[in-house]
Amino acid sequence: MNIKKSILLRVRIAFLFVVLFAIAVVVKTGHIQFVEGEKWAAMGERISFDYKRVKATRGNIYSDNGSLLATSLPFYKIAFDATLPKDEVFNSGLDSLAGHLSRFFGDKSKTDYKRMLKDARATGKQYVILSRKHIDYQDKKVMMRWPIFREGRLRGGAIFEKIDVRYRPFSGLSGRTIGYINENDKGVGLEFSFNKQLGGQDGYAYYQKIAGGIWKPVFDANNVKAVEGLDLQTTLDVNLQDVAETALHKAMLQHNADDGMVCVMEVATGNIKAISNLSSDGHGNFVERFNFVTGQLFEPGSTFKLVTMIALLEDSPVELNDSIDTGNGEYTFYNKTVRDHEEGGLGRVSVQDAFEHSSNVAMAKLVDKHFGLRPQKFVDYVDQLKLSQPLGVQIAGEPTPKIKRPGQKGWSGISLPWMAYGYGFEITPLHTLALYNAVANNGKMIKPIFVKSVRRADEEEEEFESEVLNNKICSSETLDKMKLLLEGVVERGTAKNIKGTHYRIAGKTGTAQILENGRYTKKYITSFVGYFPAHAPKYSAIVLIKNPRGWYQYGSSVAAPVFKEIADNIYARDINLHQPMDVRKFKLQDVLPVIRAGNQQELTMLCNSLGISSHSQTEEEWVRSSREGNGVNWKKSIAGKNLVPDVMGMTFRDAVYLLENSGLKVFYEGKGRVKQQSLLPGGRVARGNRIFIKLG
Repeated sequence: MNIKKSILLRVRIAFLFVVLFAIAVVVKTGHIQFVEGEKWAAMGERISFDYKRVKATRGNIYSDNGSLLATSLPFYKIAFDATLPKDEVFNSGLDSLAGHLSRFFGDKSKTDYKRMLKDARATGKQYVILSRKHIDYQDKKVMMRWPIFREGRLRGGAIFEKIDVRYRPFSGLSGRTIGYINENDKGVGLEFSFNKQLGGQDGYAYYQKIAGGIWKPVFDANNVKAVEGLDLQTTLDVNLQDVAETALHKAMLQHNADDGMVCVMEVATGNIKAISNLSSDGHGNFVERFNFVTGQLFEPGSTFKLVTMIALLEDSPVELNDSIDTGNGEYTFYNKTVRDHEEGGLGRVSVQDAFEHSSNVAMAKLVDKHFGLRPQKFVDYVDQLKLSQPLGVQIAGEPTPKIKRPGQKGWSGISLPWMAYGYGFEITPLHTLALYNAVANNGKMIKPIFVKSVRRADEEEEEFESEVLNNKICSSETLDKMKLLLEGVVERGTAKNIKGTHYRIAGKTGTAQILENGRYTKKYITSFVGYFPAHAPKYSAIVLIKNPRGWYQYGSSVAAPVFKEIADNIYARDINLHQPMDVRKFKLQDVLPVIRAGNQQELTMLCNSLGISSHSQTEEEWVRSSREGNGVNWKKSIAGKNLVPDVMGMTFRDAVYLLENSGLKVFYEGKGRVKQQSLLPGGRVARGNRIFIKLG
């Protein structure tokens, strides 16, 4: 009995605890519902509803002629409010709509889509995502004609949520300069540097969180509409950009190089017309990973000798015709040896020859002699030429040049001689280009420009003009000498392999050893920087190619040909760069142009344009010519329906037109005018006849 009583007691105690727990649950529920109801309702509202940021549509980025470089294309996420369509609309269009969705997206069967739509209708779902795939605007237009959807947003239930996707029509062209921006507003290039202008003003919209963690937009009077971003008008020329990038890519492939960069600038304005930065991906391809031109520091090598010569000509008695002994191409400063690239050295040469043939020994000896006791004076010229501070360009991320100074840690007796030919300090390629551009621009140094204006549609909000960094980098006398030296490099010196035939190039080659882990390696950075045409400079450009492999590892053989290819293409396309021909030199007396046969009206117009007297003996459309003194007579030519025309001497275009109009099938070879025809003129044309003409 004691055991039975013990068990009953335990059961009663357990039952009592259950009853008490149930009472506590009921009390707590009542307290939450009636006492704290408003508090928890407000919290539920905050969790289920929220104002979310609506990204504004980013502005466009344009080239100098208005070509799109970057734009935002509208894509859409498609959802469905199953409560809106009327029963007759839903039931009659369900089967067809399910079929359209299945065929378009291809991710579910028609039966699956039909079941999804019916379930959503039965449970009163107001927001069902139909597919995770995004559609473009043209797809949206097609879908809006489908059953049910064609009734519109409020009666058909189709919900199209716009999502902007950044698109570049020219793909990777100048990719790092145009740049990108990510979800956290971090990025590179113009997209990042002008994010405030491009990004516009974000809006806010009311969203409801529904099953599956999906946020559904809800109309609310307090929604704030987003304001679209502004557009950028850049200085880039897409045609020139394509030429520059193609030339660089070809050279990188040829020399199996690690990195390469090219930048083309308009001399008078500082406008950057083309910029490309390529890096090897290790699999034989080249991609843009980093903007070396604006964001990477390099030892400039021999291209810095321009600064050395400016300092010498401005602040020492050195003249171009002075002689300097370079010996066998080696000279020792303290415990370090300076070497020339030419085996055996140049011997005793003029200062001009030493520069044109890029003698390191000559530059080091001259600087040590005239600035050895006053090294700060030489560094002052580096400062005056704006090479020791960032240029302040429009692309974020420009580094500060690393320039050693007398008295600072790391400065020694060899620092100045090494600096004379471009070692021991680092600047960006854009610094070097800006300096050479200043020589071409009669001494005026201007800041490179990437963006000309910020616009809203056709209205200009902000304009950027050329900013002068230095009104005159040196005296006019020194400037004239520097132009002579830079032309001499191409005419007689290290870059004579790119000497032009129709125009002159001025510039300087550079070859610098790459410093790795504190030691100079047998890897090189090859470069060429200059301007053209030398007599009236319009463009300047710099080319750097890092670590070319193979026999050719100098600026003259690796970088300079890229410069020449770009310059040739620009010269061929820009008629304003061509000097007018001397008419007296090419004009021959009493010589008429080749006019043999053709359309009388066109030939008469041609003669009138050339100032040649012409007379006609016929009203026929097609004529032949005969010379009469200093004039031309037009005579009737054999031509007519079903007759073999006389096309001897005609241009290919006219000949084919006449022959095919006569019912003949034409075969030809050669180029130029017709000099032979296989069928005699005047003969009858039978159906399917063929004629062979030879051009020459």
